[in-house]
Order: sequence, then C-alpha cells, then structure tokens
Amino acid sequence: MSQNPFANPMLEWWQQQWTKGATPMARTQLAWMENLAEALQFEAQFLKAIAESGERMAQCLNGEQPTTPKEVQACYEQLVKEVGNAQMKRLEQASQLTHDFRKRLWEEI
Repeated sequence: MSQNPFANPMLEWWQQQWTKGATPMARTQLAWMENLAEALQFEAQFLKAIAESGERMAQCLNGEQPTTPKEVQACYEQLVKEVGNAQMKRLEQASQLTHDFRKRLWEEI
C-alpha cells in the first residue's frame, strides 16, 4: 500500500512554507510595478507638456499670434518658463517616487 506523500508532516510543512514564500515576492513585485507605472505616467505628462510647448512655439514663429520680435521673444520666454516648471515638477515627482517605493516595499516586508 502506498502512502500519501503529503501525509508526511515535514512535506506538509514545506508545502505551506513554499506557498507563503511566493506571496511576499509577488507583493514586492506588484509594488515595484505600481511604482514603475507612476514613473511612466509622470514621464508621459512631461512629454505632453513638451509637445504642447513645441506646438505653441511653432504658432509663435509662424506669426499666427505675435507680430513683432518682442512678442515672439515674450512668447518664447513664456514657453521656456512653462517647460522649466514642467521639468521641476517632474524632478519633484521622481524624488518622491523613491520615498513611495521604499514605503510600499517596507509595508510588504
């Protein structure tokens, strides 16, 4: 008569430990993926700001809005300021991501 291999207490204990061990790793990976998704979202927002700025710059240079060199300069300076602000926001969010990731990781541990 063959014995059930899971009737052995040591095998039963090992199986429980094995399934418990996979769960924290999956949660850690999920925390990492959530952090990566946020980083990609911030990058997409920054790229959108750059694209919008480029579009408005083309409008400035085509003469659709300003007509004098001073108006073109003012338009350009405004766009540079907006892109600079978008970059600062991007850097702020990036620095916050490391803190958020550590917090998520610590919660999973």
